[in-house]
Amino acid sequence: MSIATIIILALAALVVIYGIAIYNQLVALRNRFQNGFAQIEVQLKRRYDLIPNLVETAKAYMAHERETLEAVIAARNAAASGLAAAAANPGNAAAIAYLGGREGALGAALGRLNVVMEAYPDLKANQNMMQLSEELTSTENKVAFARQAFNDQVMAYNTYRQSFPPVVLAGAFGHGTDATLLQFEDSAQIQAAPKVSF
Repeated sequence: MSIATIIILALAALVVIYGIAIYNQLVALRNRFQNGFAQIEVQLKRRYDLIPNLVETAKAYMAHERETLEAVIAARNAAASGLAAAAANPGNAAAIAYLGGREGALGAALGRLNVVMEAYPDLKANQNMMQLSEELTSTENKVAFARQAFNDQVMAYNTYRQSFPPVVLAGAFGHGTDATLLQFEDSAQIQAAPKVSF
């Protein structure tokens, strides 16, 4: 075997090893952002579980506000279906956008509920309502942190996937599209600290 053949084989081996390293890095980064989405899913499910309890507690005091309470439950159910679709494939841009839209609608419905509840001082002083309020606020903060971590992982994945030479091989390795950031429709509302006053 000649030296030229050995050099060519060594270079080919290096290219193959480098290609394997790129593939492994793409997989690792994709798994990180999918895990980040799983953390969002946990917090959103907790939030969705708290909302019916909140509505049930409010019903006794807000008999004349049935439409508002039903709007909150409908928005919660729509957000839960959006979460299920996004959880099935966190890399699907349409599913992530749908979830963001449903979360924005849920935030707006909860905001309307908070405004209506201001007219019911007995409800605001209710011990169960105060506990639910505290849990919901804590969960909102956890959602924000999990969303930020997810978006950071998506950004790392997209940056690596778009850089050279991974961009040349990404499509062949099944990583042809960017992952999508999770943004809620009303980004100004989500950036503000959650206001829950019962």
